[in-house]
Amino acid sequence: MATNKHATIRYHALDRCFSNFGRRFYIDDLIEACNEALYEFAGIEDGVKRRQIFDDISFMESEQGWFIPLQKIRDGRRVYYRYEDKNFSIKNKGINPSEAEQLKETLSILSRFKGLPQFDWVAEMQIRLEDTFHLKGSTTTAVSFEQNPYLKGLNHFTELFNAIQNQTSLRITYQSYKESVARTFTFHPWHLKQYNNRWFVFGFNEELNIPTWNLALDRIESIEATRRKYQFTDIDWNEYFYDIVGVTRYQDKEPESIVLDFTKDVAPYVETKPIHPTQKSKWTDAQLRVTINVIPNYELMSMILSFGEKVKVISPQDFKDQILNRIKSAGYQY
Repeated sequence: MATNKHATIRYHALDRCFSNFGRRFYIDDLIEACNEALYEFAGIEDGVKRRQIFDDISFMESEQGWFIPLQKIRDGRRVYYRYEDKNFSIKNKGINPSEAEQLKETLSILSRFKGLPQFDWVAEMQIRLEDTFHLKGSTTTAVSFEQNPYLKGLNHFTELFNAIQNQTSLRITYQSYKESVARTFTFHPWHLKQYNNRWFVFGFNEELNIPTWNLALDRIESIEATRRKYQFTDIDWNEYFYDIVGVTRYQDKEPESIVLDFTKDVAPYVETKPIHPTQKSKWTDAQLRVTINVIPNYELMSMILSFGEKVKVISPQDFKDQILNRIKSAGYQY
């Protein structure tokens, strides 16, 4: 039986009943106790069925549960339930094997954040939980996440994260790859986003009066908190990023229909891993024709170029020309 928050509420309600030697708990009493607990803790009004209580008892008695020493004492035609040992309680047994497995899965997910400064505590917490609940087991990793703990600029993550949470304006010194010297400006951070294994922070550039200024963390040289009044935003970031691939959004452009033809050998890849949520596709003359509705940007162009000869831009013409010019420029390198 899978452990969930509702089941846990029922298990502890039953545990309190089995531990109470001051009264006799028949099956109807156990059902009532579980219903009261579910309503009190989760606001659930749907009644627990008799079959569910029997299943819960079987689980608590099982190897995956707590091996509870339960007495089923006949009283005429009825049976009441209590522990054999007055001092027994599942609260004293720690976590059961099912809960241990769930905790191990949670630790596995949390471990993907260990490369970020804001989550330095994860490594320490993982060691403590593994030691306390004996969760070591196999050292073989079953899941790998894409994360680069050696990426330059990750040391700025915590300060930017805290500045967003605490609504603090910053003085940032930034070295753009397009400029020969670094510049310093007042920045009001609003949102952190990861794309292509790099982190970016979005916010308001006070000097240039640009509300969606985009900074790559690996290009930041220094950060200093200021006392300037923090500028707030009402930008819906999910909506903001929906119209683009990547992180670059040109404010003077609207989404447009991009039509691409993919060869049949990469078509299954494109179908199972869509370029964008708006993607629609159909087969035409042994080619997979894909249409997406986005604002063209550098990241989209790079993604299309990564398919090499396996893709052809059909429209719009200006975007098609940009791709062609990039391909020609690449050819000049050889």
